[in-house]
Amino acid sequence: MKQDNIHYSELGVTVELSTFTSANGITEQHAILHVEPRGELFEGQFRRISEAEQQQLQSALCAGGRTIFKRYFLSDATNQVSLLSHREKSETSISYIQQVPLDGSKVAAWLYIVHGMEVEQQDGLVIARHNGYQHLWKMGMHEHKGDSAWQTESLLIDYEETLQRFGATLADNCIRTWFYVRDVDTQYAGMVKARRENFIEQGLTEQTHYIASTGIGGLPADTRALIQLGTYALVGFEPGQQHYLYAKTHLNSTYEYGVTFERGTVVEYGDRQHVFISGTASINNRGEVEHVGDIIGQTYRMWENVEALLREADTTFDDVAQIIVYLRDISDYDLVNHLFEQKFPSTPYVITLAPVCRPTWLIEMECLAIRPVSNPEYRDF
Repeated sequence: MKQDNIHYSELGVTVELSTFTSANGITEQHAILHVEPRGELFEGQFRRISEAEQQQLQSALCAGGRTIFKRYFLSDATNQVSLLSHREKSETSISYIQQVPLDGSKVAAWLYIVHGMEVEQQDGLVIARHNGYQHLWKMGMHEHKGDSAWQTESLLIDYEETLQRFGATLADNCIRTWFYVRDVDTQYAGMVKARRENFIEQGLTEQTHYIASTGIGGLPADTRALIQLGTYALVGFEPGQQHYLYAKTHLNSTYEYGVTFERGTVVEYGDRQHVFISGTASINNRGEVEHVGDIIGQTYRMWENVEALLREADTTFDDVAQIIVYLRDISDYDLVNHLFEQKFPSTPYVITLAPVCRPTWLIEMECLAIRPVSNPEYRDF
């Protein structure tokens, strides 16, 4: 994994970039963009971060790449999305969510860039094709009526119908989900209930498997939306290419406390391995919160848990391409950012304000790792 830190001083934007290159396949890049506030309104910050993005895509490091997925972390999604959504390219799957960047800015961005894939867009779904695989990205799905359970069920049914167009199913093909929950302390239970019931109908149970996921506080731009769903699915792979991570020495099975997601999912290709680590917090293998009220203790236990999951996939923090960090308390930012700067001096990461699903959890993180492998039984990425 090659990592670069590029600063556009005239724009006041820093791009943290990770690059995975295979001799036989596609180059993948993950970029986290941070903008200096400079006392500007949102439009000024967005203009600068967009200009830096364009310069980066035209640079020698990224030339020829296509951004197929992009997430904006916003300070006020309801007012800001209307100012920027019309400016985005349709072949990119865009996610807008109010999870305030805690560096003092109004916007941060995560980009996923690939080189050498065929990309098209169909009704909000972005399809990236290469070597017999179809990578399906669909973000920003939301409803505007009903409670959190109804909205979750409706969103999953709509998404399952989308997958059917590709001969795919939720159980067989969905690799990763993100559930953003408005007022997570009160609305999360409805989402969990509806997801569990839908999964049972789809054949996803504790005896089969679940899906890597993050369920976290986040405000959709539509004030009527209680749930926003983002997804990544893969079509064209063999069942043996996917397996799941448990780290039973550190973590318990999620179904033991009533939720239905995998701690981590590994997808094997001929030339690389993708490791999707779900939202992970300070929890032990009995399902109990560790270090209640102690942000430092929770940060270290969270890292220990993620490291155990990565180790089960024969990866390490050195293979991590990007990290998203979620904090409940804005006043913990300076301390947590200092800890992350020390542990991950080169890895792209962003820290946002987003309450975790249990009030006593002060911090959560998710990440994606990419490791070179040689699996002759599988096609390259």
